[in-house]
Amino acid sequence: MSPASTGASTAMDAAATVPVSDTSDSRMAPGGPGYRRMSFALFLAGVATFALLYSTQALLPLISDGFGVSASDASWTVAAATGGLALFVIPMSALSERFGRRTVMTASLAVAVTVGLLVPFAPSLGVLVVLRGIQGAALAGLPASAQAYLAEEVRPRALVTAIGLFVAGNSVGGMSGRVITGWVAQEWGWRVAVGVIGVIAVGCAVAFRLLLPAPRHFRAGSLHPRRLLGTVRDHLANPLLRRLYAIGALFMTVFGGVYTVIGYRLTEAPFSLPQGIVGSIFLVYLVGTVSASTAGRLVGRLGRRGALYLGGGTTAAGLLLSLSDSLPLVLLGLVLITAGFFAGHAVASSAVSKTATHGRAQASAIYQSAYYIGSSAGSTVGALAFHASGWSGTVGVALLAIAGVVAITVLGSVAARRQVVATAH
Repeated sequence: MSPASTGASTAMDAAATVPVSDTSDSRMAPGGPGYRRMSFALFLAGVATFALLYSTQALLPLISDGFGVSASDASWTVAAATGGLALFVIPMSALSERFGRRTVMTASLAVAVTVGLLVPFAPSLGVLVVLRGIQGAALAGLPASAQAYLAEEVRPRALVTAIGLFVAGNSVGGMSGRVITGWVAQEWGWRVAVGVIGVIAVGCAVAFRLLLPAPRHFRAGSLHPRRLLGTVRDHLANPLLRRLYAIGALFMTVFGGVYTVIGYRLTEAPFSLPQGIVGSIFLVYLVGTVSASTAGRLVGRLGRRGALYLGGGTTAAGLLLSLSDSLPLVLLGLVLITAGFFAGHAVASSAVSKTATHGRAQASAIYQSAYYIGSSAGSTVGALAFHASGWSGTVGVALLAIAGVVAITVLGSVAARRQVVATAH
C-alpha cells in the first residue's frame, strides 16, 4: 500500500538531490538542465505574488488614519485580496489544465501587476477593497499552477525541495513588500509605498516570463464543468487530502491574524514604534525562507506528521512569547511563529502535490483555496479579536487554530495505524 493511501511519509519525500545521470526520467532535477532557471523564475513569481497580495498589510495603521476607519475595516484590504484568490484559484487551475501552466501564470501576473499600478490612486476605502479583490482573483492563477508545473516537470525525489524554494519566494516577497512599504510610507505615505511594490512586481513578472522553461510534460485537459467537478469531488473524498487542506487553512489563519494585527500592536504603547521600524519587523520572514527551503530534510528526519507537530509546536511557543511586553521577546515570538508556519505550509503543500495522482492543478488549487480562506478568516477574526480584547485576543484565536492542526495530525496518525492493522489482518 502506498504512503499516500496510508497517510504515512517516507524519507524519499524529502530528498534534496537526484542523480542527474538517471536518463530514465527526462524531468528536471537539481544540477540538471533548466533546473536553476526554473527555480529562479518560480522564486520571482513567488516574490511578486506575496509582495502584491500583502502589500497593504504593514500599512493598515496608515490606511486607517487616511480613510478614518477602524482596524477591522482596514483589514478588508487584505481579506479582499486573499478572499479573491481563494474564490478563483480552482477556476484558474482549470484554465491551466486546458491552456498550460506557464500561459496561465504569465497572464495572471500581467493582470495583477496592472491592477497593482492602479491601487495607489484609489479614492476611497471601498474602491481600494474592490481593486484588491480583483488583484487577488488575478493572482489565483499562480499558486496552484506553479505547484502543478513543478509536479509535472520535476522528478518526484526533488519535489519537496522545489516547492520549498517556491514557498521561500513567497516569504521573500512577503518580507520585502512589508519592509519596503514600511520605510517608503514613513516618508511619502502609503500610496507611494504600494506604487513602489507595483513597479517591483512588474520587474519580477517580466523576468519570470523570460526565464521559465517551456513545459515538456504538460498534457492539455478538458474544461468540461462536469469533469472538473468530478476531479474536485475525487480530491475531497480523499481523507489524507482533506486533512492537508484543513491543516493549510488553520496554519494560515494563525499567520494572517498575527501579521494583520502586529502593526497596530507595535505602533501603540508600550512600544510606540515608527512605521519604518514596524515594516522592518517583517525581516523575520527570512526565517521562513530558511524553514521552507529545508522542509524536505525535516520530513526526511521526522516524517510528515513529525514535521507538522514540530511546526505547530514552534508556532504555539512563538504565540505565547509574543504576549510579553518586552520587545525582544515579541520579536523572538514572531521568529518562531514564522519558522513554524512556513515549515508546516511547505510540508502540507508538497504532500498534496505528491498525494494527488490526477488533476494535480485542482488538488493544489483546493489546498490554495483553503489556505487563503484561512488567511481571510485570520485577518478578519484576528482584527476583531484585537479590537475586542487586544493582542491577547488575537493570540487566543491563533492558539485555537494550532490546536486544530495538532488534532487533525493526531487523527491522521490514528487513521494510518488502523489501515496498517487492517492490511496486516
